[in-house]
Amino acid sequence: MSNQKVTAKLPMVGELRIDLHDEAGNLKVRQIIKNTFMAVGDAHVADQLSDQAEAQMGWLSIGTSSTAKAAANTTLNSESDRNPLTAGYPEQQAGAADNDVKYKATWAAGDGTGALTEAGVFNSSITDAGTMLCATTFSVINKGAADTLTIVWTVQCGSS
Repeated sequence: MSNQKVTAKLPMVGELRIDLHDEAGNLKVRQIIKNTFMAVGDAHVADQLSDQAEAQMGWLSIGTSSTAKAAANTTLNSESDRNPLTAGYPEQQAGAADNDVKYKATWAAGDGTGALTEAGVFNSSITDAGTMLCATTFSVINKGAADTLTIVWTVQCGSS
């Protein structure tokens, strides 16, 4: 019998889809972007697997900085608005995708307007506070006052 050391890493990857619709509901912009997992986000996942009482992820934030995200970041560079997740989220997927969790939030007309270039997933409703699970920057999306923005963020923990 061999004493082989078996190691495995739980890779976490994420991708978000950003949809911008005009006041008539027409799709104006769609971007699909990969994200960066934060060091504090990795620690948050470990806390959720242990007896730590850290709050669950429940908010998405948007901002206006185009500075790339690094794993050491704990906030967005220039957060402009933070919204709670849509009812029913976070949502663990089923079947072959049961290691995926989706987060979704919407910014209605008049909410979160501006030249948006960054987003993140948080466990606090307070701007520039809480644990940031993951974040990304993206090509500018100009959200006007009549537009609606929806972000659906999928986090995959390991592979199926």
